[in-house]
Amino acid sequence: MLTFLFNGVNVCKNLQCLSHTRCLLMIMNSVKKLREERLMSKAELARLAGVSPITIDRIERGEDCRMETKRKILLALGFSLSDKNKVFQD
Repeated sequence: MLTFLFNGVNVCKNLQCLSHTRCLLMIMNSVKKLREERLMSKAELARLAGVSPITIDRIERGEDCRMETKRKILLALGFSLSDKNKVFQD
């Protein structure tokens, strides 16, 4: 099985691998980079977006989230909804 490192986590490259559910949930995004560029803490972004800091942590690690959560994060980072691909590359 081939793996690669994503945010410090080994991830399976085989997207057909149903035994590696976590592998299927990994989503590329720029949330951490953009948050840090704005000198924001996870707690501050979470407060502005109306989500929990744990949710921000999960998203920054590449776990998937609901479309509504993506919308909240986009707006909290100062992006418009049309800028979705600048933050979430899924």
